[in-house]
Amino acid sequence: MTALLEIHGLASGYQKIPIIQGVSLEVAAGEFVGILGHNGMGKTTLLRTVVGQIPATAGTIRFDGQAIEGLPSHRRARLGIGYVPQGRQIFPGLSALDNLRIGAASAGLGDEGLDEVIEALPRLKPILGRAGGVLSGGEQQILALARCLCGQPKLILLDEPTEGIQPSIIDEIIDILLSLKGKRGLTIVLVEQNLEFIRRLSDRVLIIQKGRMTGEIPPDHLGDDALVAEFVGMSTR
Repeated sequence: MTALLEIHGLASGYQKIPIIQGVSLEVAAGEFVGILGHNGMGKTTLLRTVVGQIPATAGTIRFDGQAIEGLPSHRRARLGIGYVPQGRQIFPGLSALDNLRIGAASAGLGDEGLDEVIEALPRLKPILGRAGGVLSGGEQQILALARCLCGQPKLILLDEPTEGIQPSIIDEIIDILLSLKGKRGLTIVLVEQNLEFIRRLSDRVLIIQKGRMTGEIPPDHLGDDALVAEFVGMSTR
């Protein structure tokens, strides 16, 4: 399969503090890749570097064959990189519909694609007129995903989407993501600590420790407590 995202020797951090060091990975078009690791291992920093919120201090990032490490984040969004950040970061004072419009505008698009996204995520329909800040955590997460989809991305970077979400909504998000992958052929990189969530969605799972990629574990092995503890130092329980 053709690589949509290629990262080689990537390093970045905050001011003079290095966080990720020498990270290399490739993600094929249409692939769903999970990245698993404890808090503080560099997962969010990696995604923010790919999306352009943090500058790379070394290495290269290629997206759809184009070098992008020097591009600002809005240019990367218009090339087709979508980001759903940890904590969702929706606009609490704006309606759900206006949040979607901002998602489209951030990629240089108008409102023409909004109806398709709303049809794909029917839970949005009754809450379109409500302010983002009064929605439940699960509704906010679905809205954040929908806002990203309104930018018509080729690649979605998802950061801890199950954080603070009730189990029923987690199952719904799994169904949504599998449907999007099947119908739209989206490429997705998921950073997550919920082992069951990442197992059910990922084609393969990469391990990150102390800012470096240290291995790969088959998704169907994530129920093996001893194996996960060996690779990641995390428990399935």
